[in-house]
Amino acid sequence: MRATKHAAPQPWRRRGLVTGIPSGLLVVGVLACLALTVITGSGTGAGRAADASATGARAAAPSDAGSAAGGGAGATAQPTASASPTIPASASARPSPSVSATLTTSATSTAPASSRAAALAGRIKPGVGHQGVATAYAAGDGNGSCLYGPSDDVMIAAMNVTDYESAEACGAYVLVRAAGGATITVRIVNECPWPCAPGQLDLSRQAFAKLADLSVGRLPITWSLLSPDLPGTIAIRYKTGSTKWWCGIQVIGHRNPVAALEVRTAGGWRQLPRTDYNYFLSADGTGCGGALRITDIYGERLTVDGIAVRPDVAQPTGVQFARH
Repeated sequence: MRATKHAAPQPWRRRGLVTGIPSGLLVVGVLACLALTVITGSGTGAGRAADASATGARAAAPSDAGSAAGGGAGATAQPTASASPTIPASASARPSPSVSATLTTSATSTAPASSRAAALAGRIKPGVGHQGVATAYAAGDGNGSCLYGPSDDVMIAAMNVTDYESAEACGAYVLVRAAGGATITVRIVNECPWPCAPGQLDLSRQAFAKLADLSVGRLPITWSLLSPDLPGTIAIRYKTGSTKWWCGIQVIGHRNPVAALEVRTAGGWRQLPRTDYNYFLSADGTGCGGALRITDIYGERLTVDGIAVRPDVAQPTGVQFARH
């Protein structure tokens, strides 16, 4: 009986051993699979990276080939293709404004009249005050270096040689103010040579007497440009000896200083040089007797036609510059 009782558990122990072996093998198999998965996954990631590198190299190859074969063409193609993916399509579709066009439009539409005048004017600019001294001279019949001719109006002055600026000051009206407050308006018809200093005005004796006694001699003054209310209009005069082969043209009775005079040619407008005796010369006769275009220091242009070559005759035009 005891032998039977002791022999019964042995088959159970063999069954447990048999059952445990497959279980252990299963666990080992699972671990082996996991290990293979990790190893395989690592290899797959490296392969993908290698594939990506190869793909990138293949994509870059055409540009490199183009650069080598086409020189500058390949080099310029690369920067232009570098559109940033962070820029929205709508932003890249908008055209860039032209800087030069923007600046040109701004300068034309918003620049004040004083700025435009400063660009055309010489030393005598609108809105700019000048300081100097006033002296007096015997004006005689009112004629002077500007060659306007005799005049009954002796409220005139000679401009110092620096501010006269080769006749650019001719015909300018200036308001002169003395230190005591007295004022007078004079027209520039003459040049005051050295030693007249910059800022100095040599007034007719009649004009000086409106500011102070002639015995003062040298009077501290300030003066500035005017655009007065004139009753008449501009006239054109051809110089003595002018013909259709050579002519000198003078502008008379202008409200504002004249900046330029042009003659019409077959190819457009041609600007004539100005002499220090206040005539614009056409040395080869271009434009003599034809249409003229006169520009003042404010940029206003007046076009006149039908002015025949008639030397020493002031021919009215019927036009005048605007007041400023």
